[in-house]
Amino acid sequence: MDTFSSLFSNALNLNIKQVVMWIIGGILIYLAIKKKMEPTLLLPIGFGAILVNLPLSGAITQTTDGVVQEGPISILFGAGIANELFPLLLFVGIGAMIDFGPLLSNPKLMIFGAAAQFGIFFTLSMASLFGFELKDAASIAIIGAADGPTSIFVANYFGTKYIGAIIVAAYSYMALVPIVQPPVIRLLTTKKERQIHMEYKPGNVSKTAKIIFPIFVTILTGIIAPNAVALIGFLMFGNLVRECGVLDSLSNTAQSVLANLVTLFLGLTIAEKMQADAFLNPETLLILGLGLVAFIFDTAGGVLFAKLINLFSKKKINPMIGAAGISAFPMSARVVHKLGLEEDSTNFLLTHTIGINVSGQIASVIAGGLILNLIAR
Repeated sequence: MDTFSSLFSNALNLNIKQVVMWIIGGILIYLAIKKKMEPTLLLPIGFGAILVNLPLSGAITQTTDGVVQEGPISILFGAGIANELFPLLLFVGIGAMIDFGPLLSNPKLMIFGAAAQFGIFFTLSMASLFGFELKDAASIAIIGAADGPTSIFVANYFGTKYIGAIIVAAYSYMALVPIVQPPVIRLLTTKKERQIHMEYKPGNVSKTAKIIFPIFVTILTGIIAPNAVALIGFLMFGNLVRECGVLDSLSNTAQSVLANLVTLFLGLTIAEKMQADAFLNPETLLILGLGLVAFIFDTAGGVLFAKLINLFSKKKINPMIGAAGISAFPMSARVVHKLGLEEDSTNFLLTHTIGINVSGQIASVIAGGLILNLIAR
């Protein structure tokens, strides 16, 4: 009898918003499994969204008759996201995956990574015009970094109540890069421009240069954007572990086990901020729209900057490579390379786009740090 009473009581506590969140969670799980879109993140986010929206869910902190019962997901959020631990650990793994060789062999590519951050600052203005407070607007704008850990770090730093919607938007659009970027690139370029071949002359990048680079970038960032030191420092530490040559086993662990494990826990923990009452509101839809704007203008900024350079350059560059400056590594680089092959099967742009893509990884973190510096918490 007590069991039936408990079931009836739980059913009474269920509301339509929670059911909607189950559907949203199911959609994310479907995209992760069937469409293979960022499965290591969308799968735990989707399952977490269902988990925290069950009636009186024990997975999150509940207060019953004045008694507080702490839930494991709420505890994980406090220990892993509220203090930025999970994003920073994830950056160690990301840093260990990145080879800065193509960028170091042609440092001029760095400027394209900077140009492709235009969407962040454009979206900051747009979000402010739509009535979001400046800190919330900055948190939304960082979706344009196309970098999940940076989005989490900035949104949590400002304490925005929209962190759940921001993270879902950031990672969803990262997964949708192959769908979002091509139409924008085609709209802004001519067929002739997309067929431009670019010669690649590989430079000899010494091991010493690869070791010095992450240290130098960390110091430089600390001077320019002190609030970004933690982000860039953990990213560059992961890269230093990769390049030093004496920690190969740790580098392999960081690239696979650490990165995947932290991503799974990160996705599950984010669900703390996906409870129906906080997530299902008009602002969430607006944030999703602004996130799309950020990605579109990031892509446009990179392409248009490349076209601008062509106005003053005798040796033309393929403007599509500017779109690889967003931080979605390595998806954006592959998308641009594929578009080049579609226009001309002999047009190989991958080496150029990889260099620009990793520069975008650095630029997005620095852009996030600049926003943290410009806007007081």
